[in-house]
Amino acid sequence: MIQPGVLAGLRVIELGQVLAGPFVGAIFADLGAEVIKIERTDGGDDARRMGAAFRHDDAMTFHIFNRGKKSAALDMKSKRGRADFERLVGTADIVVHNLRPGVPEALGIDGPSLTARHPRLIYGAISAFGHQGPMAARPGFEPLIQAYSGLSSINGGPDDPPIRAAASLCDQGSAMWTVIGTLSLLHRRQATGRGGILETSLLETALAWAAQKADAFANTGELPARHRSGHPGMAPYEAFEAADGPFMICAGNDRLFGKLASALGYPEWVSDPRFATNRARLLNKAALFAAMGPVLAGVPRAVWIERLEAAGVPAAQIHTLPEALEQPHVQALGMFQAVPGEDFALTALPVSIDGVRPRIAHGAPRLGDANVALGLATDG
Repeated sequence: MIQPGVLAGLRVIELGQVLAGPFVGAIFADLGAEVIKIERTDGGDDARRMGAAFRHDDAMTFHIFNRGKKSAALDMKSKRGRADFERLVGTADIVVHNLRPGVPEALGIDGPSLTARHPRLIYGAISAFGHQGPMAARPGFEPLIQAYSGLSSINGGPDDPPIRAAASLCDQGSAMWTVIGTLSLLHRRQATGRGGILETSLLETALAWAAQKADAFANTGELPARHRSGHPGMAPYEAFEAADGPFMICAGNDRLFGKLASALGYPEWVSDPRFATNRARLLNKAALFAAMGPVLAGVPRAVWIERLEAAGVPAAQIHTLPEALEQPHVQALGMFQAVPGEDFALTALPVSIDGVRPRIAHGAPRLGDANVALGLATDG
């Protein structure tokens, strides 16, 4: 028998489009909450058509970020649609959205208005640029925010142009902050009986992800160098070429460097003043890498990885996604779950609770599949 999720009994209303808002709902659904996704009657979430049809005429992106939910198709511009929404909110614990700035106010469902009518409600809002400041009203998307925030400028190597991170770090990160923040308000509600408003944005998330380098610049006036795979504060701590391709070596402290030097056959490096400490290695990185390069290039990476792991030095092959998915360890983690009622699998949440990973309840909903059960209008 499948045990109920840790958030069973919680009702979440999601007005989500494409990624950030829907990912909030997907997290809540995987954790056992009842998630009702409010969609437009004329086609629903744009993500349904973002790419080729995968299943049920919906794109893969929609299935990934909307599993486990119910869909309520409402015309929020109509009196009946707003009345139905208001009734649903009266039964909900949390409302989350990533609507375009100005839309919630136009519909009368902004945070102050909705929580005034429903004092126990917890309201989570995701925007592109944040809830205050001269650009608060602007819409935005992942690559635009990565560019505007400076995040793209620190990605890649020193001679590379600004590069967007392949993952949607800002969208998905904003969703995580929303879950964390709304659950924090839920905890407060247990003591006070009142809800509250949580606001975050893609830009704030991007700035948080860039903080290590931005804070260094803000406090020292120096911008850390760009590294394709390395780290500005540790060496050797990046990709190196073996005889048959690149692999990662992460000797993140002096003890590990000593083990690395011995495994490479040069234990005397630890007494070389250029390499004896991490700070010395950072100053003399070019000399160190010039010494390491020919040694590493003469042996296949699988041999090096086995040798370094035996010595206690963290090392790993640089996999393609297909190679990573084939790894026995990745498969043993059980991150990929068959979706009940469907013929495909999706990546589950990266957490385990009491030793068990939360299960995906079911696939993404058809547009308006919960209208009748929820007693909502079915005619738009």
